[in-house]
Amino acid sequence: MEVDFDCCSFFKAVADPNRVKIMMLLARRELSVSEICAHFKMKQPSISHHLGVLKNARIVESRKEGKEVFYRLNACCVSSCCSGFMKRFAGGGEGA
Repeated sequence: MEVDFDCCSFFKAVADPNRVKIMMLLARRELSVSEICAHFKMKQPSISHHLGVLKNARIVESRKEGKEVFYRLNACCVSSCCSGFMKRFAGGGEGA
């Protein structure tokens, strides 16, 4: 049985409630790190760590504008991993 490592890293990344909250914020609109920090009781380095995990899993994308880094949700990645998971485990996939 072949395992999709992209989806494995996706599910590892979303296993943390803080990262899920970040994803929920970014699902609404693109935000800078400082804007994301305003929604948490964590320091900026912790938020940056969580963003790095999400970026490595390709769940979020970033762009730099001057000194600010802006993040947005990579909806294609989220949709692909979720639909692939559902196909495999909710019937219709080879793992079902």
